[in-house]
Amino acid sequence: MKRHVLIRPILILLALGAPWAMGQDDVVDRLSVAFSNPSQPGLVEVGLVNGSISVTGYDGTEVIAEARTRMRKISSGESEKVQGMIRIPVTTTGLTVEEDNNVMEIDTESWKRTIDLDIRVPVNTSLKLSTVNHGDIQVQNVRGEIDVNNVNGKVTLLNISGAVVAHALNKDLIVTMDDVFPDKAMSFSTLNGDIDVVFPANLKSNVNLKADNGDIYSDFEIQLSKEPKKVVEENTRSTGGKYKVRVERSIHGTINGGGPEILFKSFQGDIFIRKEK
Repeated sequence: MKRHVLIRPILILLALGAPWAMGQDDVVDRLSVAFSNPSQPGLVEVGLVNGSISVTGYDGTEVIAEARTRMRKISSGESEKVQGMIRIPVTTTGLTVEEDNNVMEIDTESWKRTIDLDIRVPVNTSLKLSTVNHGDIQVQNVRGEIDVNNVNGKVTLLNISGAVVAHALNKDLIVTMDDVFPDKAMSFSTLNGDIDVVFPANLKSNVNLKADNGDIYSDFEIQLSKEPKKVVEENTRSTGGKYKVRVERSIHGTINGGGPEILFKSFQGDIFIRKEK
């Protein structure tokens, strides 16, 4: 059964009698919702158009979401029109939480204005997070399957346990993993940023490495494949047609004897694969 919750803004003023324009940064929408089956790990899904997402794992049973509207700057042209007037900020976020069978969707009106989300989740929670403009994504102290995509901001995942699929199109991707699920493949990719990932020293994996215009560094002993893989792109010989084969541009190798595949892919940036000290 779905539970659909909508909350009105909670206004907190630092000083009594302060005007709207002075207290605008203290307006927050806040919701606390438990998973329908708290004895099992849940999944939290968040998708923003404009804004940042911060998720922290904690020793609790509820998902606590706080949303704030980031105040936009008034241009010089606008300020001439409003001389002598007090600005009443639009602080509504449209924060909504919908839970169904341990899947919790958190939504805001981020297509209208920039919204910053601060979320606390039970430590054993999987996440699916994305944003497009005006914000970074940060996650810390969470154990689960983490799927993160940021188009124009940075991705930082700290003290993560589990499995990660993370993409930062135009900024850096930074990850520290305390533990990895032994049977899950992972992926780390950027277009215009660096990838910097720290793994436990006992990591076992097959690695697929591709840095088109950057370099790759690691303090793991990676056993590189001596023979590059070949990919058949076209084969219509049976009908008198073409045959096209190419050497794959990725580098393949193993760490600690091999295991599930981990893909590292960057177009303009460097790749750093670090061993936890």
